[in-house]
Amino acid sequence: VQLQASGGGLVQAGESLRLACAAYGNIFSINFMGWYRQAPGKERELVATVTNGGQTNYADSIKGRFVISRGNAPNTANLELNHLKPEDTAVYYCYAYGRSSSDRWPLDYWGQGTLVTVSS
Repeated sequence: VQLQASGGGLVQAGESLRLACAAYGNIFSINFMGWYRQAPGKERELVATVTNGGQTNYADSIKGRFVISRGNAPNTANLELNHLKPEDTAVYYCYAYGRSSSDRWPLDYWGQGTLVTVSS
């Protein structure tokens, strides 16, 4: 299973961005997808996840500002980042929990990360 992330960039505080993630390859199943982020000097932290059934989970720090959704295509997910703040500056990593056809059980899969920079 491989993940391809897109979106990100440099924006001003208060503006919006959209990130997209697509899982591809020898996929047997994807249980849920999501995004994590890592700011400079900090540990990687959960941003949001969405299950196949559309159930969502958000970090408290971004509730009410970010929206995660499954994409129209299978094994895709989108993250809308609204009302961005300078503290949202980080590398955002696409994540999937699922199985390739050779996995015996679900595993964690990570994308390459995309940089989001919010200027004040």
